[in-house]
Amino acid sequence: MRILAISGSLRADSSNSALVRAAATLAPPSMVITFYDGLADLPHFSPERDGNHAPASVRELRGLLQSADGVLICTPEYAYGMPGALKNALDWTVSTGEFHDKPVAAMSASPSATGGEKAHASLRLTLTALAAQIVEGAALTVPFVRTKLDADGTVSDPATARALRSALEALARAIEASARPESDR
Repeated sequence: MRILAISGSLRADSSNSALVRAAATLAPPSMVITFYDGLADLPHFSPERDGNHAPASVRELRGLLQSADGVLICTPEYAYGMPGALKNALDWTVSTGEFHDKPVAAMSASPSATGGEKAHASLRLTLTALAAQIVEGAALTVPFVRTKLDADGTVSDPATARALRSALEALARAIEASARPESDR
């Protein structure tokens, strides 16, 4: 299973990026996780810039999404929502439908007690507009994220490790189910 992992943060020492990378170490053996690191390279979305001559960075993102069996997105919370850079990336897929029926693990992580629940809700709302298949067992908020990762970026909290493992297993089941013919579901 090919999974595209996207952190919604541009910070080099982002807890969200560390959490996505840590999650990859907990993934089922059947998953191959590719980390998307081109968020900062995407131009601001504008319908006039889209179409047959979309920028190369946009074509790259779309290609990665098309070739992925599923997507893992982890967003921080900025001003009660997801960061503009992540929303911008998602906006670039509206007209081309890369998320349509694609199984997605939607996560948020925050140093606050809420785990970025408003950003999580914002992410889910946008993914719904994109017709993504938000996998319920793979929807997760992680509060106090900095206390759950050690200095090496490994998940040091057993409950968080279990939740991440469970979310990735749910994503794997959803991918397997979506690959079966509809008559077998």
